[in-house]
Amino acid sequence: MKFFFVINGKKVKQYMVVVFAAFFAASIAFVGQQQLSVFSSKEGPRAIYKGEDQGNKVSLTFDISWGDKRVTPILDVLKEKGVKNCTFFISAAWAERHPEIVERIVKDGHEVASLGYQYKSYTEWEDKQIKRDILLAQEKIKKVSGKMTSLLRPPNGNFDERVLNISEDLHHTVVHWSIDTKDWKNPGVDQIVTTATDKTKAGDIILLHASDSVKQTHKALPTIIDKLRGDGFKFVSVGEMIANTEAKSKEVN
Repeated sequence: MKFFFVINGKKVKQYMVVVFAAFFAASIAFVGQQQLSVFSSKEGPRAIYKGEDQGNKVSLTFDISWGDKRVTPILDVLKEKGVKNCTFFISAAWAERHPEIVERIVKDGHEVASLGYQYKSYTEWEDKQIKRDILLAQEKIKKVSGKMTSLLRPPNGNFDERVLNISEDLHHTVVHWSIDTKDWKNPGVDQIVTTATDKTKAGDIILLHASDSVKQTHKALPTIIDKLRGDGFKFVSVGEMIANTEAKSKEVN
């Protein structure tokens, strides 16, 4: 007995169109879901330490909590190199003492974020103290800069699940880092450059400092900028880095 299979060409064409459309939509969805590397608690609050790995973007971030001798040379280098969109995490108590520097940071096109008010470790405080410090810092930084902060780097980079939950309740995203240059140790210009650039990948958030304790950062910065640019990286603020992305998490306790 012979068997014959009759295929309806019109229906096959319709099925193929549907399959192709579904595949195309899935591809768009996959491409559109950029990923962030984050620390998170079981309930969801997160601390970002790395941005999306597409687009060759990196963020230069500077912590500053005291002094006025080092930040101006750093801002001068950034301006000379045409680099904007760095993120300055500033202590609000420092900002109150140096409003003219904060004004220049904003004027030069950089992002202002919070380093808290008193610059004391949140993990050692009670909840109400943490809340007060975050809100007070936000208020004081806005008064000086005209910018409402939503990014927070807890003092000394110390945080736990409790700090994450409190920060989220106060509409702040905690930002850590993926590359620590340890420039505050003043290990030498070459070492700072190597740490900042040697293994840098797209999405990295690079930690530098602008307090008076750093004596070599402004000297290392021109080479850091040139090397990263030479490797095809684009400088963006942390705010831009984390916009429209989907997080993948690492749990913290």
